[in-house]
Amino acid sequence: MIATLRGILAHKQPGLVVVDVHGVGYEVLVPARTGDRLPVVGEEVFLFIQTNVREDAITLYGFGEQEEKELFLLLNTVSGVGPKLALAILSGMGTRELCQAISGRDMTRLTALSGVGKKTAQRLCMELADKVAALAVPVAGGMAAEPAAAVVVEGASMEDAASALVNLGYPQATAWQALRSVQQRDPEAAAAMRVEELIREALRALA
Repeated sequence: MIATLRGILAHKQPGLVVVDVHGVGYEVLVPARTGDRLPVVGEEVFLFIQTNVREDAITLYGFGEQEEKELFLLLNTVSGVGPKLALAILSGMGTRELCQAISGRDMTRLTALSGVGKKTAQRLCMELADKVAALAVPVAGGMAAEPAAAVVVEGASMEDAASALVNLGYPQATAWQALRSVQQRDPEAAAAMRVEELIREALRALA
């Protein structure tokens, strides 16, 4: 099984990348947040990989941190949550935030995630609350962890702004990508923005 990949980022689009390893291109599905944090095409990239083998396909899922991969595997153990929904969940919320929401049984934040209804949120809390505690604090490895300031922003205004953009018809991955671009331009300014300001700046980025 492929456990990690290190190579040149040959192609990048929302939810999917191609990593060139010595002339062989590996197509990898990634959460939107992982994709946002990858370098530009042509630069070296390292991903933790989960290889799923079925009779009709071999699918690679890529993650920037080992903890993100472990959380993906845990999500897939929950009834009704498959790889596609697990990626969507990880696209909508950072690893630490998600672990905190699950362990804290925060139904409001969980049901705000794309594809997560009340029953799925309840199953996540019931089946994973005790298992995610160790993942809430990241360790070194893979990509650098997101700064604590960014997590605070995402927990409030960023989450509300993302939900508003989704309600306007934008895919969740696209909404987060636009908000990330706003945040990366000036993290301090983004942290001080109200929800409506974040939405306005994100819409400018999407224009």
